[in-house]
Amino acid sequence: MAISGNPKKLAQDIAGGFYSLSPPLLKKYTPADLKIILSNLTIVQREVRQIQVPLDDVLLVKAKNTKISRLNQALMVLRSYCKKMRIPI
Repeated sequence: MAISGNPKKLAQDIAGGFYSLSPPLLKKYTPADLKIILSNLTIVQREVRQIQVPLDDVLLVKAKNTKISRLNQALMVLRSYCKKMRIPI
């Protein structure tokens, strides 16, 4: 199944908590699609890490850390799925 829509938007939705990756969901994608998703997840992760938040604003720090955590989890799920299925990424 091809990626519907913009892959970067998919990665942003994962960071926002609107979408999550799981191994049954990843079965639908081709190895090329998985590489595209992986690269866009890393791009969005870099963008989120670049956001400067004031340290005294606890809610913004928490929101930023939550986004990073979601992206890390998605990257871990994607990499472990590719390793299990022997898909080179």
